[in-house]
Amino acid sequence: MLRIIFMGTPEFAVPTLETLLTWPGCQVVAVVTAPDKPAGRGRQLQASAVKQSAQQHQVPVLQPTNLKAPEFQQELRSYAADLQVVVAFRMLPEAVWNMPRLGSINIHASLLPQYRGAAPINWALIYGDTRTGVTSFFLRHEIDTGNLIYQDAVDIAPEDDFGSLYEKLKAAGAGLALRSVQAIAAGTAPSTPQPELPELRPAPKLHKETGRLDFQQSAPALANLVRGLSPVPTAFTQLPDGRTLKVFKAQPLDDEEASGPDASTPGRWFTDGRHYLRVQTGNGLLDLLDVQLEGKKRLPVAEFLRGFNAATLG
Repeated sequence: MLRIIFMGTPEFAVPTLETLLTWPGCQVVAVVTAPDKPAGRGRQLQASAVKQSAQQHQVPVLQPTNLKAPEFQQELRSYAADLQVVVAFRMLPEAVWNMPRLGSINIHASLLPQYRGAAPINWALIYGDTRTGVTSFFLRHEIDTGNLIYQDAVDIAPEDDFGSLYEKLKAAGAGLALRSVQAIAAGTAPSTPQPELPELRPAPKLHKETGRLDFQQSAPALANLVRGLSPVPTAFTQLPDGRTLKVFKAQPLDDEEASGPDASTPGRWFTDGRHYLRVQTGNGLLDLLDVQLEGKKRLPVAEFLRGFNAATLG
């Protein structure tokens, strides 16, 4: 029976952990996850989703603050794992990923080599892709560059945003991980170098400014940015009076609707005060459908406009 150490932190990793726990061909001997963090208004310490799942299944949990610490590595070695499975965790030092006799594999939420980095789901949507997927690969030095095991493609529907695509890939990743671990256990797992492509799109960590809507861009590009950041961390803009408006859903208008009274002024707002709220972009009008004013609740735009003074738009 394959002895496995599982490494992961967020909810995205939980289905993979629980899938491996149900397969009789392996034993998850320990879980490595992030330390508990303060959360909520009371700033109470909150265990990661992976820790909560591990505790429910009585699996030992390790929460190192320093992956290079000798005491952590000694404890990790004591579990005598054959393989480590990593999902949405941190970069591992070589001494850690190279420790098991079969190495370590990672489940990544893109079709590598595209979207190497911390936020592959978001960036696939931001770029307007219609297809993405999940990849299993063997870890090595450079991030997300190891030899491929398997890949499963997942279609991106026009209505998908980060939240819905996250759920699709979370489920796909669990199935892929099990298939990969089964192949490794059987000695039949492929190990294929990643192809060299002429254009590689990175998936860097998101920052607050990533979500700022730049109305010099086109309406389709901005609608994709909104999709890629909804429901979190959320795209946003400032109203003419300086208040912040989060945007959870938006659409570019059809060409015949997109001329606007003053198409030469990106950033100009238009509303009838009842049904629509639109902004002129560098190319077309962006129709805001689901928004949240600072200090208020998230609302469909028609409800938002009921309590909004349209005169503040200038």
